[in-house]
Amino acid sequence: MTTATFGSAAESFAALVREIPPDAWGQPGLGAWDVRSLVGHTSRSLITVRDYLQTTAERVDIATPEEYYVRVTASALGIDAAAVEERGRQAGRELGDDPAAAVDALVSEVMSAVAAADDPVITVIGGLGVRLHTYLPTRTFELAVHGMDIAKATGIPFQLPAEVLTEALDVATRTAVLTGHGASVLLALTGREALPPGFSMV
Repeated sequence: MTTATFGSAAESFAALVREIPPDAWGQPGLGAWDVRSLVGHTSRSLITVRDYLQTTAERVDIATPEEYYVRVTASALGIDAAAVEERGRQAGRELGDDPAAAVDALVSEVMSAVAAADDPVITVIGGLGVRLHTYLPTRTFELAVHGMDIAKATGIPFQLPAEVLTEALDVATRTAVLTGHGASVLLALTGREALPPGFSMV
């Protein structure tokens, strides 16, 4: 179901972008990003799939989605947070005058590429090798979380498909366990303790 769930997340993101009113694109989005930059950053979850499918890795370095979130982080790879912010802005600019149409076209292109790809070992940021079906749940997670960010920033009603929410939560909880925060998350989910302000598994 990984490919189908990724497709569902991508379609949900595209549908949300189509609802963004013209006067909302310059409004605050998330952190340093306006809505356009936030949408641009989110669209990179599609762009990277398309681009990484053009690569071939010699070996599998990352075996699970949660391992991806441990090994492929800005701090682990020495990536400047400002560079991440700028890539989001650039991706937003590249959506052009009709961002919704650009996202629709990107979803169509990426899903066609995924459907034709089987399960290759691709090279992701940091030069690490990972199978496509291991990488896709991380993109589903990003599309889900940032879709909710976009909805919050714009006030647009948004409900994730159940399968997308399930996979995103699975990635989050497994990452929490791998990083040593599993017990804290379990206690929070069962109403026994609150997580610290700003807590994040990624």
